[in-house]
Amino acid sequence: MNVIIKQQLIESVAKKLIEHADELTALDQAVGDGDHGLNMKRGFEAILADCETHAAKPFPDMLKGIGTQLVMKVGGASGPLYGTLFMAFAKEVTDPPTLDGACKALGAAIEAVKARGKSEPGQKTMLDVLVPVHAEWSSGGADLGKRLLDKAKSASESTIPMKAIRGRASFLGDRSIGHMDPGARSSQLMIEAIIQVLGES
Repeated sequence: MNVIIKQQLIESVAKKLIEHADELTALDQAVGDGDHGLNMKRGFEAILADCETHAAKPFPDMLKGIGTQLVMKVGGASGPLYGTLFMAFAKEVTDPPTLDGACKALGAAIEAVKARGKSEPGQKTMLDVLVPVHAEWSSGGADLGKRLLDKAKSASESTIPMKAIRGRASFLGDRSIGHMDPGARSSQLMIEAIIQVLGES
């Protein structure tokens, strides 16, 4: 993967999450401690500032560096979970990445996030987007990019009627029902940003 595409990927994801920081904060105010948007903004502003340094590295090293930075810069549960996602993906992916190889790497990364968060799909977390999107990707076929976008959107919306079982939102019990999970939404935004770049390259 060339440097330009790697830069575009970093910039697309970072800018998307920074732009939606207020929305993520509002979602987290409803079910958490209200800092998800601010934390993600802080982490991805730091990544954006180091974009050229990250993009100059081999693809796995780039992902590892981003994951490490997320752990260091993003507070709450999101930093360790997103950091784990990127670092575990980095361990499995090749340079240059292949479509099938990247799909398998995402599967391994999701398992690492499950272990780190002691969580499973259906508990109103980022996994409720990542797991169905990975399943859709694994199925292959035509119009994959559009299908992944549609799946990420429907999956994030599916967290609205869920009762939170993990994370700070779980303290609310039934009051967590009726609100989209902020981690699911940030995962959806990240997927949108990645597909936007790869669909054009």
